Amino acid sequence: MVRTFPPDPRFPDDGGAERAVWEALVAALPDGAAVFHGVHLQEGCQEYEIDVLVAWPGVGVAAIEVKGGYVDRVDGAWCQGSGDARHRIDPVVQVQGARHALQALLRERGDLAATARTAHLVAFPHRYVPSTWSTLDLPRDMLVDRGDLETPGEVAARVKRAIERHGQGHHCLDDAGADELAGSLVGGLPGQSEHLARAFEHETRLEQMTRDQSRVLDLLGKAPRLRVVGGAGSGKTYLALEQARRRTRAGERVALLCCSRGLGRYFERITATWPARERPAWVGLFHDLPRAWGATGGRDDDPDYWERDLPLELGRLAGERDHADLFDTVVVDEAQDFGDLWWPSLLRCLRDPEHGGLHVFLDDAQRVFPRDGQAPIDLVPVTLDENLRSTKQIAQVFGALSPDVVKPRGLDGAPVRIVDVPAERAVEAADDAVEALLDEGWEPGQVALLATGRRHPEQVNVVGTSGHDAYWDDFFAGTDVFYGHVLGFKGLERQVVVLAVNGVRDAARVREMLYTGLSRARTLLVVVGDRSWIEEVGGEGVRRRLAKAEVWTAVGAG
Repeated sequence: MVRTFPPDPRFPDDGGAERAVWEALVAALPDGAAVFHGVHLQEGCQEYEIDVLVAWPGVGVAAIEVKGGYVDRVDGAWCQGSGDARHRIDPVVQVQGARHALQALLRERGDLAATARTAHLVAFPHRYVPSTWSTLDLPRDMLVDRGDLETPGEVAARVKRAIERHGQGHHCLDDAGADELAGSLVGGLPGQSEHLARAFEHETRLEQMTRDQSRVLDLLGKAPRLRVVGGAGSGKTYLALEQARRRTRAGERVALLCCSRGLGRYFERITATWPARERPAWVGLFHDLPRAWGATGGRDDDPDYWERDLPLELGRLAGERDHADLFDTVVVDEAQDFGDLWWPSLLRCLRDPEHGGLHVFLDDAQRVFPRDGQAPIDLVPVTLDENLRSTKQIAQVFGALSPDVVKPRGLDGAPVRIVDVPAERAVEAADDAVEALLDEGWEPGQVALLATGRRHPEQVNVVGTSGHDAYWDDFFAGTDVFYGHVLGFKGLERQVVVLAVNGVRDAARVREMLYTGLSRARTLLVVVGDRSWIEEVGGEGVRRRLAKAEVWTAVGAG
């Protein structure tokens, strides 16, 4: 596929001249070629602009000056327009100067493309020029006219002939030279280097905003029971941790619970860094508590054991425990994942089941499991309606799937990227996307690839050989690309998420699954899958937001 920079150019009001040349080249050039629009160059105090630049591996480089409207040559001079609007121009000198400046700048940088064959052309998209016409400074095969545009493939063929017959330089442009040239040119635009810098800025700001959320606990933290409802990225997990910490520091015996292995491991690692007087008495998974108290083991593939037997066993065991082993307060994060049978047993773990502390944090839009339990708290919930963790572009996309209004407070960031492939090719294309991101300069530890359907083979391999704890410890070490599943990544995030939409297990909860997956990215989101299906599931809101996304063509499988 032809690479285009920028992907969606803004053409001047020139009667469609530059756009016509651009579209003719994009339609006819071979895969691997690149077309640039509006290339600005600064050589010393002199400024240049190339309307359209072509980088053609195996051929060379071409700079094209486009002049729309009526163009003529009278007494050796070029002019544009007619009547009182007629004025002198010199497109040949203009494009020659820009081409020389480009070659000089590339030589200064030591780019491979500096020695590639490079030619210049002029294009008059609104003027027919006879095939026999020629001047000493502009041979006919260096000029593109309206007739060339009307003949499919002719503009690209003329560019190729101009490079081969008139190009300056000693070598054909190879793939490495084309890639390096693209990096040099795009680097002058709001490209990846800026995205990386803004990613650091975004990380600093989101940590500050999340800490500011502690004002909720300052106002309500002493209430014995509290239900906090908020969308993805609203700071719920931070508040759950902070509440458990504050209650423990106040002398209470506290349990901090969730039902996701990854989130549970995160809690264990974070609380282990706290002073001993601030560490909760129990931190981890809901199901690990009854097993720590002596519950019998069960099979991983037995849903009755996890959904019914173990929760009921927790209630029985709590009734047999010494009063000192029970808790003054229980804090639950991702509470929407808890089933109806879980809550009565959890209350029995309190020293005072009727009035003991119960603080739950949830997001109903992330009910990705077939459980509809409701926390036994009758108070009006505290609502968090601001997204603090993701860029505005990401928050707007997943916010379109939420039943509640999400107010993005993150910084502006890169557009969401889309790789439109069938679901059965989503994982393969997502792997290619990860490689392309690493080539852009993202660190492996900044990137996570999440699947919505069948788990990624790398996740299956790591868990099978190393176990769940080592698998999650690798994630928190942040040194390698993480391969996970949306169901296991709730409550967690990475700067860059590649979401492989490769099917869903529960069609009834497909919107919740997409919402959860889309909301795991903080700085850059890449969606890989069947775009039409995603938009159909997401509805008009998602379709409208994805209309602003960047269709990513830098991925081989895309």
